[in-house]
Amino acid sequence: MKEFKQFINGKFVKSTSSEMIKILNPCTEEVISHVPTGSVSDANEALDAAKNAQHAWKSLTAIERAGYLNKMADVIRENRVFLAETLASEQAKVMGLAQVEIDVTADYFDYYAGFARRIEGEIIQSDRSKEHIFLHKAPIGVAVGILPWNFPFFVMARKVAGSLITGNTCVINPSSVAPNTVMEFAELVEKINLPAGVLNYVCGKGSIVGNALSKSPITGIISLTGSVGAGQKVMEAASENITKVSLELGGKAPAIVCADANLELAVNAVVSSRIIFSGQVCNCAERLYVEESIHDQFLDMVTKKMKSIKVEDAFSENNPDMSSLVSKDQLDKVTEMVEYAKKEGAEVLVGGSRSPQFDKGYFYQPTLLTNIRQDMQIIQEEVFGPVLPVMKFSTLDEAIALANDCEFGLTSSIFSENFNKVMHAAEELEYGETYINREHFEAIQGFHAGWKKSGIGGADGKHGMEEYLQTKVIYAQYR
Repeated sequence: MKEFKQFINGKFVKSTSSEMIKILNPCTEEVISHVPTGSVSDANEALDAAKNAQHAWKSLTAIERAGYLNKMADVIRENRVFLAETLASEQAKVMGLAQVEIDVTADYFDYYAGFARRIEGEIIQSDRSKEHIFLHKAPIGVAVGILPWNFPFFVMARKVAGSLITGNTCVINPSSVAPNTVMEFAELVEKINLPAGVLNYVCGKGSIVGNALSKSPITGIISLTGSVGAGQKVMEAASENITKVSLELGGKAPAIVCADANLELAVNAVVSSRIIFSGQVCNCAERLYVEESIHDQFLDMVTKKMKSIKVEDAFSENNPDMSSLVSKDQLDKVTEMVEYAKKEGAEVLVGGSRSPQFDKGYFYQPTLLTNIRQDMQIIQEEVFGPVLPVMKFSTLDEAIALANDCEFGLTSSIFSENFNKVMHAAEELEYGETYINREHFEAIQGFHAGWKKSGIGGADGKHGMEEYLQTKVIYAQYR
């Protein structure tokens, strides 16, 4: 059984804490690895290493830094199957989706390497004669990335690639639920001759390691992907030094289906968005609003689709649609929310309980709920499981109002063949992303950013890269 060490200053070192965290296979409940609990001392050592390496790193040309990102992409592709198997075993992501995550992560490093020649400043016209005003973009210094358990490898790239290409050094705190794939990548990074201290990985609990990284005066920016509660704690810790934060937090994405939609397309898109990684995705469709004239017909179509979902072990050769939830805590949370919805009057059309065919693992059935009200917990709070509550609406403006009645604002979608309707909805929906006639899933060249309690800042594309830059204006008077 593998026992991981911290990766600090280019070397694997033992944690100063002797305690270890057991990492389980969610499908079998077997222990598959141990990682350090981590300590404040570990966090500070990694920050010191990153700080000491940063000046030399930023002094490299951007194209030289890009070369290391290309090497990261290469080693991922060389080990793509091993990394996908590691990912599937630690978080019960079905193999097909696990392989997609690994492959897109490699693409992400190459994509950000391409920004080497596109980090640009400005020349601003002066009010004075014989003066130029230059606006430069500069690295912030040391970047901290705190990872979630649902897409740990891809989100790791989001935080590493943007940091490094812009001249920052980086400290990553992997999730204590799913750290294995990220730490295996650290072992690959060791082999590409990346300068020591540029990239560091410190395992450990967020309450210990994450807090120490967030409150340190060395840290220039903290990028966290996680819950609202975790984001609030990071903001509180960062406030001591007025450290910049970039947060992607929870979501409660609405999907609106109008009577003039392509219903088959809408069914496939909504259900795939709901059951991807067993519903444990921040941007997937969490609640469904259907126009009343097609409500019964569409509900029947969704019911059939949900009943057809295959739930099996992540490594099953039967190409399952979804597998186990990631942990017992997650299983308990989903179970409690569905049971509470039942008490509030919800009717279960599909699923509604743990999957009965499994003796072990944290499996929950794909679940469809109707007889739902807008004030129910199941509509207002993030489930993060394969549960889809359905409501009806009479007008598009009513649907938009229901969709906006939420503390989250990450993603949303609308299905209609009417151009005026979809553009009206896209304008009025209070979300960082709106998908029209397609599933919820973002592109690496976009900008993944939430409104309201879904976050601050964002990731991906040019704007994601600029999260890791600060500006310096130089006034150059000459004679």
